Amino acid sequence: MLRKTMLPLAGVSTLALMTATAWGQEPIVLDTLTLVAAGEENIETTGGAVVTAEDVEELQPDNVSELFARESAVTVSGGAGPSKRVYVFGIEQSKLAVSVDGVPQGPQSWHHTGSNVIDPAFIRSVEVEAGAAAADAGFAAAAGAVRYETVGARDLLEDGKNIGGRASLSYGDNGRGFAGSLAGYGVYGGFDYFVMLHGQNGENYTAGNGREMPGTEPAAQGVLVKLGYEVGGSRFELAYDRSRDDADRVIKMNMDLNRDTEVFPLEVDSETLRLSWTATSPTDTWDPSAELYIGSTNYWRPNYIVGDLIDPVDGSSRPNGDMELDRDSFGGVLKNTFTLAQGTITAGVDFADNDYMVYNYGDHSGAPGPEWNFTTFQVGTFVQGRFDFGNGFDLSTGMRYDHHRLTDWNNDRFESSGASANATLSYRFNDMFEVFAGASHTWMGFDIGEYGLLHARDAAFITDPDLEPATAKNYKIGLNASGANWRGGLTFFDTRLDGLGDYDVGAGMLTNAEEGRSKGFTLNASYDWSNGRVGATYTKADVTSDGDFALPTGGSLMPVGDMATLYVDQELPQYDLKLGATLEWAGELSDDAMEAASFDKHDSYSIVNAYAEWTPPQANGAKLRLGVDNLFDETYYERSSYVKRVAGSRDIQPAYGPGRTITLSVSKSF
Repeated sequence: MLRKTMLPLAGVSTLALMTATAWGQEPIVLDTLTLVAAGEENIETTGGAVVTAEDVEELQPDNVSELFARESAVTVSGGAGPSKRVYVFGIEQSKLAVSVDGVPQGPQSWHHTGSNVIDPAFIRSVEVEAGAAAADAGFAAAAGAVRYETVGARDLLEDGKNIGGRASLSYGDNGRGFAGSLAGYGVYGGFDYFVMLHGQNGENYTAGNGREMPGTEPAAQGVLVKLGYEVGGSRFELAYDRSRDDADRVIKMNMDLNRDTEVFPLEVDSETLRLSWTATSPTDTWDPSAELYIGSTNYWRPNYIVGDLIDPVDGSSRPNGDMELDRDSFGGVLKNTFTLAQGTITAGVDFADNDYMVYNYGDHSGAPGPEWNFTTFQVGTFVQGRFDFGNGFDLSTGMRYDHHRLTDWNNDRFESSGASANATLSYRFNDMFEVFAGASHTWMGFDIGEYGLLHARDAAFITDPDLEPATAKNYKIGLNASGANWRGGLTFFDTRLDGLGDYDVGAGMLTNAEEGRSKGFTLNASYDWSNGRVGATYTKADVTSDGDFALPTGGSLMPVGDMATLYVDQELPQYDLKLGATLEWAGELSDDAMEAASFDKHDSYSIVNAYAEWTPPQANGAKLRLGVDNLFDETYYERSSYVKRVAGSRDIQPAYGPGRTITLSVSKSF
């Protein structure tokens, strides 16, 4: 099966790269519609999602749920900020190549905690490349890639100025409380700098049904610093960011377990130091960039001792106690882009070295000390071409080859190497219509899954001696159309993940899971006019595990069913006013397998968020914004939460989203 997938893709990649190089440098005039060749259009028109800088400015997201409010392909867990896990087509984002300013974010630590510590206050834009990701997207891009880009000095500096700043302050009811940020930035000769601080302080919010959700107070804090210097045709940038959340939380933040209101101290943080170099005077054959980074993520929950827990699998008792998860990473990438008449070819190498520590809560008798330590190491080489051949055909294709090593907590070593390939071909009939098809095979190395699950294991827990590298296959096909001020698209997708990491408690080992799959289709449409726009997205994803309906347990796969969004923005220049609204809809989701496993069906819900933004010219850069989230006070939980009732055992209620919340904010640029 591997050969059936790899050989055609490898052949397409090799032939395209050789052909484009051999064609020489004759100029080609590109058609008006260039959707698959490069840029934002490549992502949206092949089933992905893009949250632009304009979107971020209009949404003013307080958390990751609000960041993706207009994208039906993306769902987010509810509850406190650190609990928010991002799913794309029902696949948890750690199964995609996730990066912030090019720095990989690593695997998911624990299914009760969010995928990454992302503070939307620092985000400039997000690209969600669903399905067949490019070879230069990064290692183990199984189901695509998520690329977060943070703000910088040159994004915020006003024309004609070489120094500036921005301050913002907001207050919201329903527990949102106060939030504020302060940024200073400037350019002096070849030097530029950017410093931004952000913080929140609030209380628990109340759901639409009037229930206070314990442990949901906003408590995000963060700092982002970027220092750049340009000299002799090169740009160097040193960047540091840290996001932290420190508050009292319920023990399992993504659910309301047994209606328990008891909370415990919890700190979740992430920090990264990155050094990058790029050429500022590139040529057709020399357009390099390089990046080195070190980083850490930490989950620290002290003083949680409430007696023994009953294991839901075998009924035995197991002790409770402190819990700590820690990942330290070091890595980098070096690449060069070659420009040809037909497009570009990017080639390079990347590597990542990760050290993991899990504090074994309860200090199990016979456990290998209070800490479990293990490491992973990856090094790979890649090449990706993006071409427009001038005859209606566009092609994005590439390959990468990776070596991966896992050294587990028993010091057992697993090593292997493998190849990945991708190709997306499109044909433009004219300036209005285009069809495309894409496929990829991804070699993921040894997937360690949710390594936080080691927190309750004893010394007998091992890695399966026959553990195999995980792989993924992606297929997509679609149609796009566009005009002067409108566009729309339809994409059918099929993603299959094989051999993901599974902490099998019954078998007592980390082993390979059965195939996970998400298939369905997604639609997008938008229309712009002089002072406004309207858009809509719709996604239907059927998610299965080993061929059966995937149960909503909060793991790597979550059933999402039917999701849709509708949004509108309208400027009123005569009043210096902008108005907008977003509708988020989810259809009812039920299955016999859910009922048999004691899960409740997911009810349908509709959420309306609205805003009004006033920018009076006499205020000289000030902006006043009134936002109303969940306008009709709906009681709902997002598709990555669930309800499960087991008689005599657990009553798992969902982490409901906040009820109606009104926020007033003011920002000033100077």
